[in-house]
Amino acid sequence: MTERTALSAERIFDGAAWHAGCAVLCSGAEIEAVVALADLPDDAPVQQLSPGILVPGFVDLQVNGGGGVLLNEDPSVDSIRTMCQAHARFGTTALLPTLITDTPEQTERAIDAATMAAGGAVSACLGLHLEGPHLSHARRGAHDDALVRPASNRDIERLLAAGQAISSLLVTVAPESVTNTQISTLSQAGIRVSLGHSNADCATAISAMQAGASLVTHLFNAMSPLTHREPGMVGAALSRPAVHAGMIADGIHVDPAAMGIAIRAKEGPGRLFLVTDAMSTIGSDQTDFTLNGRTVYRSDGRLTLEDGTLAGADIDMIASIRVLVDKVGLELEEALRMASLYPARALGVEDRHGRIAAGCAANLVHISNDLDVRRVWIGSQSVYEAA
Repeated sequence: MTERTALSAERIFDGAAWHAGCAVLCSGAEIEAVVALADLPDDAPVQQLSPGILVPGFVDLQVNGGGGVLLNEDPSVDSIRTMCQAHARFGTTALLPTLITDTPEQTERAIDAATMAAGGAVSACLGLHLEGPHLSHARRGAHDDALVRPASNRDIERLLAAGQAISSLLVTVAPESVTNTQISTLSQAGIRVSLGHSNADCATAISAMQAGASLVTHLFNAMSPLTHREPGMVGAALSRPAVHAGMIADGIHVDPAAMGIAIRAKEGPGRLFLVTDAMSTIGSDQTDFTLNGRTVYRSDGRLTLEDGTLAGADIDMIASIRVLVDKVGLELEEALRMASLYPARALGVEDRHGRIAAGCAANLVHISNDLDVRRVWIGSQSVYEAA
């Protein structure tokens, strides 16, 4: 018989509504229901949590590293496991390990590792995010210019093969380096196509979206900006209802005022969602690390190459939520959805992630009323508890 357990908190947010006087009833690794305490079955022992809120586990679609490891430097199952463990303590229960532009050999290693990890070796691994190499030279950011290149038919064939092996594959491309036909081919095969690192104008970006691109990577950063005569890729992302867009909420990549403007401006049902774009520094005391043979320096919450170019972010998901609430002025419910439900929808995995609902994975986070992570469960198993 499958073991049943119940977790009760002062308040429970299921992704849509608040509950009080209730518990989350779990059956094995899945959520069975949110149940009033008086209606709990006798075979489900109740664990009463300390004051705070029980919320869906966070979902991060852009994680380059954590726990002192970087996927580009060691694309292995062990690295992915270390990254997932590092981010779990900050409430992230499902993520896409992300490989930025690299050699074909490293890319193949990352695909092999993600196939194994997402296939069951690492429970928190959803698949893989390949950010590049098919990007714009003009908007490459910290990506190695020598490795950025247009997509060939052979590249598309490799991505299609990877998409068959990996449960969830997300690729970031620039319209300058792929054709709309290539975007359509990938999208029709079930691969999520995201636009980023691009200098494309608004019309070109919209054309790529019409071809099948359904996301935009780290809104505002490394893309053509919104201006009053040329809305750029930012304008395309905000104005296309079906398109989702990730955003880095560290207050460095995007000013909080711009975050608020974008959140209010976005047409739905596609939403803005949080990504950390985290590097190896999360959950570690690193002061620098190596990326594609170049040193990245960590200082005051900022990660930069020697010339000052931003190279990923030094923030976790719960800290990103605090920025949205404290600096942007967003309601807590919406900030939580941006960290859980919306990224799950963008990847098409909301049937299992981002919600507290029947049939979803029992991935849960208990946070204090001042928004610190107290405890984390993945598949009903406790994976982190604050001291």
